[in-house]
Amino acid sequence: MPITKYLERNADEFGKDCALVELNPEVKENRRITWKEYDLTQPEPNLPYRREISWSIFNEKANRCAHYLLERGVRKGDKVGILMMNCLEWLPIYFGILKIGALAVPLNFRYSSDEIDYCLNLADISVLFFGPEFIGRLEAISDKIISHRLLIYVGEGLAPTFSESYFMSAMNYSSENLSIELSDDDDAAIYFSSGTTGFPKAILHKHRALMHSAICEQQHHGQTKDDVFLCIPPLYHTGAKMHWFGSLISGSKAVLLRGTKPATVIKAVSDELCTIVWMLVPWAQDILDSLDRKDVEIANYNLSQWRLTHMGAQPIPRKLVADWLKYFPHHDYDTNYGLSESIGPGCVHLGIGNVDKVGAIGIAGYGWQVKIVDENRDEVPQGEVGELAVFGPGVMVCYYKNPEATKEVMDDQGWLYTGDMAQMDKDGFITLVDRKKDVIITGGENLYPVQIEDFLRKMEAIKDVAVIGLADQRLGEIAAAIIEVKQGYTCTEEDVNNFCLELPKYKRPRKIIFASVPRNPTGKIEKTKLREMYRDIDPFAVMKAD
Repeated sequence: MPITKYLERNADEFGKDCALVELNPEVKENRRITWKEYDLTQPEPNLPYRREISWSIFNEKANRCAHYLLERGVRKGDKVGILMMNCLEWLPIYFGILKIGALAVPLNFRYSSDEIDYCLNLADISVLFFGPEFIGRLEAISDKIISHRLLIYVGEGLAPTFSESYFMSAMNYSSENLSIELSDDDDAAIYFSSGTTGFPKAILHKHRALMHSAICEQQHHGQTKDDVFLCIPPLYHTGAKMHWFGSLISGSKAVLLRGTKPATVIKAVSDELCTIVWMLVPWAQDILDSLDRKDVEIANYNLSQWRLTHMGAQPIPRKLVADWLKYFPHHDYDTNYGLSESIGPGCVHLGIGNVDKVGAIGIAGYGWQVKIVDENRDEVPQGEVGELAVFGPGVMVCYYKNPEATKEVMDDQGWLYTGDMAQMDKDGFITLVDRKKDVIITGGENLYPVQIEDFLRKMEAIKDVAVIGLADQRLGEIAAAIIEVKQGYTCTEEDVNNFCLELPKYKRPRKIIFASVPRNPTGKIEKTKLREMYRDIDPFAVMKAD
């Protein structure tokens, strides 16, 4: 059964109940107020920018989007992109796409113009919904992308000349449910991932994978109609959306929060009576630091209903969880592990009640199987290190239009080989020990060293460069650049940082180390050696070139 049926059920059974709330307390912008249920032009004192929709309105908006797309010639099997920040429009558009049997294709809001163009072509996207934050990036490539695509502006005022306005058009279409038949075997969505080369791969999933991720989430965290889920991460992430699927199944309220400051998060939990919060390590660490400094006093907030905190997207430090439970001893805690190739989090999870196992990523999730294998993909004895492999209904169909890459990570039985090196203890709990790939996870975002290395090599003074991840308490990892300077040249940390201003902020190296770059006889950088050499380095120490 496709997940769109849950939305229609919720509209029938819980139609007047709140489905989604959007909070923008840290976003200062003049946006069109739509789908409001009260006058936000006259806010109450200290009321943040807030909008909400009920389940019936949610379903109506999804239906209007679906009928609108059909009128524009979009049909079952077509690919429709979403390039938007979190907002009330995001999920109704996503479900509108699914309702007509088209494939929803969310794009990372951090993508540059060139990356957007690449992904539009890779996934055969014929229609793109985009928000006001992306006008400039799309203008830069509009000549290349508009001739054979429909661009739909989801934002305030007049649409850019290369697009048409969603608000001016779609709201006039029917709000009735559609009769298009969907099955579990129909293609449903494409999500983007990347390998160590930094070039995105398009990950194809069927409706059964989306459905299983919803069931898996609800089984793991027991969402009921009374729960309220606080969603902070961007919805283009499989993790954010698939955790929200637990709210979809239970028909419960969710809050989309655009803001990560400690006081913002705590206030949202208090004001909206949130019971479940999924966090990345940096946000949790910031909250703990704020509580330690007494910048935030939890006694001033209504937090007694907050029952579950779960984290993912990067390894979770044991100390972080221990410190968290000192402030919130009544919280249940869970860690989730997953990949976009396995439809987000849940294929491995720690499990509520297993706090003594923090440090491990957990056991096989609901409906999943796991194993740890050697280089021949044979299972290793318990306790030995090998590559983690997972199997279940949420495994991708393939890397779209890339059979070679698919074959590298999937076998004929459907096992997905994650590239993460792990070991299993006597109780069956899995711990990650290293990554087969060189991807750096910083604050829940993937950085691809080759991209940064290629950029830095444009500096005339640089002879060689290697980028690795170094441990960081707040971000999990930071990118460190080991730079070998050409003989006769000088190069300072300031020079490198200034050069990197052309990179998006999250891609800039946080640590610059001037040293030789070791390579093996075949010319490959020995990154394992570099990680070992610099793993205990002070992240704030300054290292200078000779």
